[in-house]
Amino acid sequence: MDYVLPDKLVAAAKRVLDANREAGRRIAVAESCTGGLVSAALTELPGSSDVFDIGFVTYSNEAKQGAVDVPSDLIETFGAVSVAVAWSMAQGALARSQADVAVAITGIAGPGGGSAKKPVGTVVFARAERGSNPRDVVADERHFDDEGRGGIRLQAALCALDLLMPGANPLGDDQAADETPSLP
Repeated sequence: MDYVLPDKLVAAAKRVLDANREAGRRIAVAESCTGGLVSAALTELPGSSDVFDIGFVTYSNEAKQGAVDVPSDLIETFGAVSVAVAWSMAQGALARSQADVAVAITGIAGPGGGSAKKPVGTVVFARAERGSNPRDVVADERHFDDEGRGGIRLQAALCALDLLMPGANPLGDDQAADETPSLP
């Protein structure tokens, strides 16, 4: 087929769709620094609508708050590129969809916007699954090589797709971060 996106991204999306279709799972994504790249990869393939429920592109802080219910105090306290915000984005995407699993991505693709604490290439991921305890946070911060904006976004999209695989956890053990907000 003739794809707009890189073959390796489309191949990863196909694996995700096939595995989730077989598992009977629907998926959602909340994207910031990838700007819809994960959603585009999933919808590059015909028939994806039986697995892919919805994609939220929440590039601005206001979009994170409005579209997937990220509390403003999380953004103010931890910053938009943080485990707390990614976790909240994933939970919000799950709550506002019919999906069984949601993945969120927020980061700094560059070339500007980085700092000593959060340099260009810092990307945070989170995954939420329907029926799981929301206190069990699956989230991690990654630092991708600065291969330019496109390279960072591609690496982030591939990592997010890996997180959507049933039974897989490329982040390692569930990681409850110190910055995760207290829940009732």
